Amino acid sequence: MPRLLLIDDDERLGPPLATYLARAGFALEHATHPQQGLERLRAGGIDAVILDVMLPGIDGFEVCRTIRRDSAVPIVMLTARGDVMDRVVGLEIGADDYLPKPFEPRELLARIQTVLRRVAPAAPAAAPPHAAALLRYDGLQIDLERREVLRLGEPVELTGTEFELLVLLASAPNKVHGRDDILERLRGRSAEDIHSRAVDILVSRLRRKLEPLQCIKTLRNAGYTFAGARA
Repeated sequence: MPRLLLIDDDERLGPPLATYLARAGFALEHATHPQQGLERLRAGGIDAVILDVMLPGIDGFEVCRTIRRDSAVPIVMLTARGDVMDRVVGLEIGADDYLPKPFEPRELLARIQTVLRRVAPAAPAAAPPHAAALLRYDGLQIDLERREVLRLGEPVELTGTEFELLVLLASAPNKVHGRDDILERLRGRSAEDIHSRAVDILVSRLRRKLEPLQCIKTLRNAGYTFAGARA
């Protein structure tokens, strides 16, 4: 059973949410203080984190930064009043998705299922050739089955969202992907709230991790394309 960690100081939120998520096959643990949540995460066994922005002592942004220093666990941030800047900052520092408060448990469940699918191992096809599971470009190798990326021979730690974005672009070199199309493909639904800003942030994060390679190109007023040379 996938195990989720809710980090939110609202003690009333955990019990009903745990009951709802249990019906969908998830176990929810609730930490009401950020330090308590970080300690539980370090203990292991957590598949995804639901993280509130407004926390006592350490805000959710700092907690997200702390998690991202040594973990690629999926993070869904809860943002007060759906504030756009909260969502932008959350994406910039490594969150995989965001949900404005108050929220419907059904939508939170859908977001969690989406981010977990991004990190799930790909189901093997019937007797595929090994090469089909690898995308090889000059200086870059993407293992689709193991969800591993090597840049100049060194492993690169990517979040589930970053990996899926890289695969989306690298699977169709030189194809132009519009920002709205990228959001819809990655999140599994039409996303109209932040539009291009969210995609720009995700691409910027991915580019930084792939440096010094410069394989993701921006096409003004069109979107992004992968320009790596096949190895």
